[in-house]
Amino acid sequence: MPRGAIMILVGVLYPIAIYLAQGRVAPRVLAGALGVIIVIRFASQRSAFAWGWMLAALALVTVVMLSGATLPLKLYPVFVNAGLLGVFAWSLYAPPTVIERFVRARGGSIPPAAEAYVRRVTAVWCAFFLVNGAIALATALYASTAIWSLYNGVIAYGAMGLLFAGEYAVRRRVMERVGG
Repeated sequence: MPRGAIMILVGVLYPIAIYLAQGRVAPRVLAGALGVIIVIRFASQRSAFAWGWMLAALALVTVVMLSGATLPLKLYPVFVNAGLLGVFAWSLYAPPTVIERFVRARGGSIPPAAEAYVRRVTAVWCAFFLVNGAIALATALYASTAIWSLYNGVIAYGAMGLLFAGEYAVRRRVMERVGG
């Protein structure tokens, strides 16, 4: 299984693991496992952003290791959404946008007539990460661990998948219409 697929699987299983471990596994143990996953995920990256993200996530792990509290573990999805929001939003100001990079990475091209669409899609993803992060924060602070796990481990990924599938279908139509 490719490393990227493994990391996506780990991300999906993370909230479920927190739920199942509640009352059975000390938060420090979970934080240690998260720390290992974070290092595996980001240590080979060369960008300053990836290293900054890794250090911020490891700071969260350190808080859990020192305090033994579960809340910082529940905040991890909030930070993931904030990081993705930052990347997508920054790409609106420093093109090419993230969506444009995805299209070009697959060997596609973006005709000038579709550039505005690609920017709007990037803005839609920004809105998604903002709302999703806010809900993740609310569930971490105010909901039970079961509700937090359901939202962050199932509903959020389902919503992301629906947005991706819908956007991809619309993008194909837009590209066909403008000759891309």
